[in-house]
Amino acid sequence: MRERAGESRLKIWLLLAANRWHVTGVLALCVFVLFVALVTVLPPPVVPQLRSGDTIETMFSTMIGGIITGVTLVVTIGQLVLSQENGPLGDQRERMENAMDFRDYTEELVGAPSPADPSAFLQSLVALAQQRVEAVRDGLSDVENDQLQWEIQEFTESLVGNAELVQEQLDGAKFGSFDVLFAALNFNYGWKIFQVERIASDHAADLGEPEQQLLTELKTALSMFGPAREHVKTLYFEWELVTLSQLILYAAIPALVVAGVMLTVVEAATLPGSTLGVAHITVLVGVAFTITLTPYLLFTAYVLRIVTIAKRTLAIEPLILRDSQR
Repeated sequence: MRERAGESRLKIWLLLAANRWHVTGVLALCVFVLFVALVTVLPPPVVPQLRSGDTIETMFSTMIGGIITGVTLVVTIGQLVLSQENGPLGDQRERMENAMDFRDYTEELVGAPSPADPSAFLQSLVALAQQRVEAVRDGLSDVENDQLQWEIQEFTESLVGNAELVQEQLDGAKFGSFDVLFAALNFNYGWKIFQVERIASDHAADLGEPEQQLLTELKTALSMFGPAREHVKTLYFEWELVTLSQLILYAAIPALVVAGVMLTVVEAATLPGSTLGVAHITVLVGVAFTITLTPYLLFTAYVLRIVTIAKRTLAIEPLILRDSQR
């Protein structure tokens, strides 16, 4: 996926692969360092300003209001998303029937019961696509068309290599972590479906009914991966939003306590002196400010991943919304 996106490894790690706690920690460290550095360097000096004004009071009273409003908003959004799962009995029955129809069709294609584990379920579909592209390669090997043989060989090697990598990543991946969805994003089924359609159209004169049937079966296997991945993605989004709501509620309590303490008892004389030209009170205010920002930093870390995934999976059909088409 990183190669197709043309992005740096660091950016992909930050937006997708990294643990969200680690990203939050990095953001918090950056906020703290920038705050202390800018307050120390930029005029006027912080200590006289704190003595003559109500900077701390204004700053942390505003933070208290922002925390309460922000936490309420995030939790409300999470509840709205989850409310889509609620409904009358008839709707729930229809959802169940649609899900079971999809699983039954998958069972017919794979030739075995559909796995209950999301990673194993996706893995079975990727393995099916690999089996069928190998069947296409073997079934079209007797067609006397050098260009077609070259295209089939290139396409088979690409799909098999991609499928083996994705199956390896899915093996043992547990839902709830990002590993399952990250592996699924690495299988660019849309571009593969387009290649099957292009080969069938460009070389229609050289392909008989058995060969066209093999290509159709491969296209069907690839097409099944799309809705399966979207379903897993939807479940992951809901899981993440619930987790985010929980974490923000947990982080809001110490953030409110710290803001309240700063508002109530801290003043310029609370922590006198300086080290290496940095006033101790600046460090104290910087730590408190960073802690009060933790709910927002958690929100940023999680939403960065969610919107990145959503942007990369806007089209379920073979529409390539990126410059790179590999």
